[in-house]
Amino acid sequence: MADKHSEILETFENQYPQREYEIIISCPEFTCVCPKTGQPDFATITLTYVPDKLCMELKSLKLYMFSYRDEGAFHEHVTNKILDDIVEACRPIRAQVTGDFNIRGGIKTVVKATYFKDKNAEAGFK
Repeated sequence: MADKHSEILETFENQYPQREYEIIISCPEFTCVCPKTGQPDFATITLTYVPDKLCMELKSLKLYMFSYRDEGAFHEHVTNKILDDIVEACRPIRAQVTGDFNIRGGIKTVVKATYFKDKNAEAGFK
C-alpha cells in the first residue's frame, strides 16, 4: 500500500537486464526525528541493490529520503521501511539498506535490512 513516502519514488527501465550488476547509493544527509524525545537523528543511509527490470531514479530517491526529515521513526523501523519501499518500487533481484546513525546519548546504531527476490518470494513478499 502506497504512502506519502513511497509515492515519491520513480523508476526507469534497466538497459542491461541480461547482466547482474550492483548499484550503491549513499545518502549521507538523512535525518528523521526520535519518536521518544523529538530530537533529530542523523544518519548515512546506503542502498545497495542489483536491479532486475527497473532502476531507481535518483532525484525521486533524494526527495523520498528528505520526506523523513520531520517524521518520528525508530532507527530499526525507518531502515526496514526504506527497504520495503525500494523493493515495492523497483522489484530488485536483491537489495540491502544500511542505516548508519550518528551517536546520540552515547549510543551508535547501525541497522541493516536485506531482501533477496527468490527467498522473499517464498516467504510471501512479492
